[in-house]
Amino acid sequence: MRPSPLLLASFVLLACAPARADMYVAVGADGTLTLTDVFQGDGFEARAALATTADQATRPQALPFASIVAAAAAEHDLPEALIHAVIRAESNYEPGAVSPKGAVGLMQLMPATARELGVSDARDPVANVRAGSQYLKRLLGMFGNDIALALAAYNAGPAAVMRHGGKTPPYAETRRYVPRVIEHFERLRERLASGAA
Repeated sequence: MRPSPLLLASFVLLACAPARADMYVAVGADGTLTLTDVFQGDGFEARAALATTADQATRPQALPFASIVAAAAAEHDLPEALIHAVIRAESNYEPGAVSPKGAVGLMQLMPATARELGVSDARDPVANVRAGSQYLKRLLGMFGNDIALALAAYNAGPAAVMRHGGKTPPYAETRRYVPRVIEHFERLRERLASGAA
């Protein structure tokens, strides 16, 4: 089957892109590729920081929302890698993500938490990451800077951690969540330390 002209044109656009930009990609049933810089709903996947072929050969792809995360990390004295790890586990970098329980945005803020932290639009990446980082920093303070317990509280709520004697609650989701985020954190910390992001 011959590739469609739209598909070929899309690959030419990717190869010749003069600058880096966050993009969304969808592949149609007929194999056509749609590129846009605006999220348009289900079927579109984020493809962050598209770069020229020469740029890709010399620099690894930057992490999505890197400048927003860096600012929040500096403001709340947190490792950038930890914020990135939470974002990846919570929303996979989708600012419009909404969980079945109603958590919203990159760091999946519950509506009550967002209100408490002064966030009026939890889908706004800057406000979401800033507030999510503030909340994460608060949880680290509550649990003696124990990352595993802070992450357990981020997932299940601090009351659940306290109810279970200051230990990770025995919820299947939380038991999967904590090691997954820590694994992302360790990997991203090495990547950021090496200057690869």
